Amino acid sequence: MPLRVHDTRRREKVDFTTQSPGRVSMYVCGVTVYDHCHLGHARCYIAFDLIHRWLEASGYDVDYVQNFTDIDDKIILRSIESGEDWRDIVDRNIATYFEDMDALNILRADHYPRCTEYVDSMIHIIDDLVQKEHAYVADDGVYFHVDSAPEKYGQLTGQSIDAVRQGAGGRVNETGGGKRDHKDFALWKQAKPGEPVWPSPWGEGRPGWHIECTAMSLDHFGASFDIHGGGHDLRFPHHEAEIFQSECHTGHAPLAGYWLHNGFVNIDGEKMSKSLGNFWTIRDIVQKVDPFVLRLALVNAHYRSPIDMNEQLLKDAQRNHSRILQVYESALRSAMDGRQHALPTPDIASSDPLAKSLGLLERLVEGFAQAMDDDFNSRDAVAKVLAATKQLQHLMTLGTDDGDKRAIGNYAKEWLEETAGNILGILPSPDLLLAEPEEDPRKAEIADQVEALLVERSDARANKDWPRADAIRDQLSELGVVVTDTAEGPKWELE
Repeated sequence: MPLRVHDTRRREKVDFTTQSPGRVSMYVCGVTVYDHCHLGHARCYIAFDLIHRWLEASGYDVDYVQNFTDIDDKIILRSIESGEDWRDIVDRNIATYFEDMDALNILRADHYPRCTEYVDSMIHIIDDLVQKEHAYVADDGVYFHVDSAPEKYGQLTGQSIDAVRQGAGGRVNETGGGKRDHKDFALWKQAKPGEPVWPSPWGEGRPGWHIECTAMSLDHFGASFDIHGGGHDLRFPHHEAEIFQSECHTGHAPLAGYWLHNGFVNIDGEKMSKSLGNFWTIRDIVQKVDPFVLRLALVNAHYRSPIDMNEQLLKDAQRNHSRILQVYESALRSAMDGRQHALPTPDIASSDPLAKSLGLLERLVEGFAQAMDDDFNSRDAVAKVLAATKQLQHLMTLGTDDGDKRAIGNYAKEWLEETAGNILGILPSPDLLLAEPEEDPRKAEIADQVEALLVERSDARANKDWPRADAIRDQLSELGVVVTDTAEGPKWELE
């Protein structure tokens, strides 16, 4: 099955081909670094990390560019409010951005250009657009004249220029400054007192937001590239502005072969907003939720679908992640060094339980790949991993001797690392997973208290003091501890 992706511009799912065989050029709009990243950023960059991972697993060499907007109204306002130099705000928030992305197991892009590194390039592009009469100079800056290329309007949103013009009413003449039409957008902003500025043919000032991505994508990829991505909210005006600027400057269309946009995140059914008190930074949420659990909650939805983040969603993700880790840990322990036997040929129709189980797992691997080839359908891919987790658990009971057990453990380990690890990115390193409880700082803090309660619980159960045993169970639950009774005694994990 060939890889198929949903292209926002064409509004349909199409076969994926690249401009250069075996190579993918991908540009994803990055963050404006005036503050810490929030849950919406986590959704976006996990989504494109998943796409990045699957493209590379499919054999493509991916050249991935993700920018930083390091000058902007919000950065300037934060600098004015705090008295801190805008450059220091930018540097600090870029550092915390990488800390947040690393915590979420997001692979690094190949390039992270900053827009202030490209001011000269932006000035060159703007000057060319003015010369071609796609832009005009006004008292307060330079604007792109949308009516100069009406055929490009609405490529991502489906809006027609006539419909927008009819809906504008008298607002066309209420634009302020030197802007001629409410649809036009700023390419260069005239200097204001106290703001950072750069020299230009139109006086000192700074670039508009949209032009930065045109300069950076042109520098890295030229007039056209394979994938342009970002959040659903960037379709208009930002991405449509990029189409206007880039295609009118270079004379080449389309700018991107495929436009991919991830869905929004809501909190308990409402849009995330500071005014509603439901605004979660990544730093806030990973203090309460394991980053791998948060990642699973976000990939357990198609990247284009909206997600309603709520307590039940996180509980389900926690439960499913714990099941996957339990099987993975068992597989790691079974696969320890030593002689192992060859496993039978997978055969779903075989009467041999081991061959049949391997056949079922092979079918699930195929289903996982088919899901990811269907517009990166991670929800279906997660379902295949959860189904395989049960089958792997059963498989590991079928070994008749140490050699069989090691071979089965190694198979289960590789199956999970290939899918849940390398693609979905939800597996911790084996060293961390096999660490003793006291090596996990979250568990170490309560380890002595929990062990003492487990001894009391065992004594209470031995004496058939069920009320006391129930009370201890409640105490453990309040600590966020889940106890599993095994033949070797009780084992405990954090929820």
